[in-house]
Amino acid sequence: MTEGETLRVQIEDVGDQGDGLARVGPGYVVFVPDTEVGQQPLVRVTTVRENVAFAEVVEQ
Repeated sequence: MTEGETLRVQIEDVGDQGDGLARVGPGYVVFVPDTEVGQQPLVRVTTVRENVAFAEVVEQ
């Protein structure tokens, strides 16, 4: 996964800060603000870390 990459994700859970959580691959989580469980937004990855990434919604 790289910064700037776009992908469609399935929001499976909500984190402690209220951001949506999508699991991408084994043990890798993407945090997406302003989303709810069940949504499948197209997102753009903004920050990549070892086992977590942060993304913004491009299209619901």
